[in-house]
Amino acid sequence: MQTFLLRLPLLVTLGAAIAMLLHGPIAQLPHYHDFADQHAWLGVPNAADVLSNLGFFVVGVWGLARLRSAAPTLPGLSGYRLFLIALVLTAAGSGFYHLAPDNDRLLWDRLPIALACAGLLAGVRTQTHGGAKYDVQLFASAAVVSVFWWYITERNGAGDLRPYLLLQALPLVLIPLWLWIYRSPRIDWIYFGGAIVLYIAAKAAELHDHGILQTTGIISGHTLKHLLATGAAATLTARITFTTNRLSFQRDRKVCHV
Repeated sequence: MQTFLLRLPLLVTLGAAIAMLLHGPIAQLPHYHDFADQHAWLGVPNAADVLSNLGFFVVGVWGLARLRSAAPTLPGLSGYRLFLIALVLTAAGSGFYHLAPDNDRLLWDRLPIALACAGLLAGVRTQTHGGAKYDVQLFASAAVVSVFWWYITERNGAGDLRPYLLLQALPLVLIPLWLWIYRSPRIDWIYFGGAIVLYIAAKAAELHDHGILQTTGIISGHTLKHLLATGAAATLTARITFTTNRLSFQRDRKVCHV
């Protein structure tokens, strides 16, 4: 039974990959770039969707600043650092894309998002059960390939989002599995669970971009997506920095007692 549980995340990943393979290509929605709120502000086109990315920059910089004092050997540190760097890059890439949305600019939006997912997966995997040495490189490579697969197939007239969508979905499934299998502290469930709920809400808001703007008259679904996703990132960052700083404190206490 224990052996099965340890292999369950891999089996789930393989099952999802096979299901997507059997499903066939998943194309980008035809009117993907037709966002609801296209108002300019102070000369910035599509201002709400552009400026709402600033939250990712703030969270990423905050997290990186907090990690500066962490020991290089702390579990998951390299993965979490990639996650935080990717948040900063997401602010730039998504802001650049929303200034004038098209597929060429979307490449620079999706790349850092994929890297953020990769870093988070690598960080949690290492933290929960001491993952393989090359986890970060492996997940990061998969992230880059997933985005370029979409971009190349899109340019060839048959865009396929399957690898990119799989990478985005895996943290929602694998992280709870790892937390359960390796009996992570309850506080991890609270933080990661809260972040997952916020992220799912962000994706739901994205799908109802026009409807939310029509209903509220103030904010579009895509802008709300950015804000909710920022909240998810901030929740994760708060837990990451708390964990690493607590371990650093314990390490320093041991040094003092030696």
